[in-house]
Amino acid sequence: MPACVPIRLGVNIDHVATLRNARGGRHPDPVTAATIAIAAGADGITAHLREDRRHIRDEDMARLKAEIDKPLNFEMAATPEMVEIALRIKPHAACLVPERRAEVTTEGGLDVAAQHDALVPVIGRLAGGGIRVSLFIDPEPHQIEAAARLRAPAIEIHTGAWCNALAEGHRVRFAAEWDRIRAAVAGAHGAGLEIHAGHGLNYQTAETVAALADVVELNIGHFLVGEAIFVGLAEAVRRMRAAMDRGRSKA
Repeated sequence: MPACVPIRLGVNIDHVATLRNARGGRHPDPVTAATIAIAAGADGITAHLREDRRHIRDEDMARLKAEIDKPLNFEMAATPEMVEIALRIKPHAACLVPERRAEVTTEGGLDVAAQHDALVPVIGRLAGGGIRVSLFIDPEPHQIEAAARLRAPAIEIHTGAWCNALAEGHRVRFAAEWDRIRAAVAGAHGAGLEIHAGHGLNYQTAETVAALADVVELNIGHFLVGEAIFVGLAEAVRRMRAAMDRGRSKA
């Protein structure tokens, strides 16, 4: 049996910027957090430049691209403004996500099935600029099929509903959401898509997802920044890396 592909850890540093912005000034610096995460085992850095700039700012994205030595994943809404910024900064990858000003955090996947025609030129422009595009979607068959039709090379499966079910103690819903994730991974693999996953993951749930051999990347942020308060960012990343490696060994 062939060995599984190693699983990558992308560390999202948005909420380091959230803490900085709560008081203003420059501390804590999200770029410094990115370099610490990389030294501790992160394979890449993710940052979401929102329309309202509630955490990451334009200058953060420019500094990340200039100063880190690992791939930068630019989470972004599929808007003309963000496309222009991405083409100027030229991150390694761009993950297209839904965005509403009123939401506390991303509440679900991008409806690529309904937005097919609007997404075609966005994906084309980003790909033409040498940026690898992924689509953040719910684990639904019609969204997987739509992503394949759009010919984006990768998807990121939204794991939030599954993680929330576990946190809230809803065993039946937790099992059902896990079945949806597994089916989505199988469908995406069959469609030739590279598969990432993220949202709401902690050590336990990341270890579980890492055991799915066709998932090649997890993007994790809020949990790691929260853990950093107690154990430090480097140690939180090391523990996450170890949990993912344990999961991968079971694949």
